[in-house]
Amino acid sequence: MKKVVLLFISAVLITIGIFSFSDKTPERLVVLTDKAPKPIGPYSQAIKVGNTLYVAGQVGFTTEGKLDTSTVENECRQAINNVKAIVEAAGMNMQQVVKATLYVKDLKNFSKINEVYGSYFPQNPPARETVQIAALPKGANFEISVIAVK
Repeated sequence: MKKVVLLFISAVLITIGIFSFSDKTPERLVVLTDKAPKPIGPYSQAIKVGNTLYVAGQVGFTTEGKLDTSTVENECRQAINNVKAIVEAAGMNMQQVVKATLYVKDLKNFSKINEVYGSYFPQNPPARETVQIAALPKGANFEISVIAVK
């Protein structure tokens, strides 16, 4: 009877994916699109593992590498458009973003950033944290990274 119960529990755990006899790891795919700026260091725009996409932090660079810091709204919009282009290059959409991290140089800009950010996630926005930091690459004022699940 104990063996039957143990076999049954093992079968249930394997079925729901908690326990596996396989040592095969999911395929790791690099996502790269010319619709977002190329990485400026040793990192990928995004990595897709299974159904999960990890998008590297994006600042407001254009695809030509220019940064418009005239307003934090413009910078934020460009950075999120970069994320969107990467997410779409991976065959996903912004509604599949489940987690976002925002890095800002000045939290006094929070309401402006929040308004732009909210326009990309009008319903059921992802979980998020916003962190004020001392500096960002190339003098940027805003950076965003996300995780999406298909």
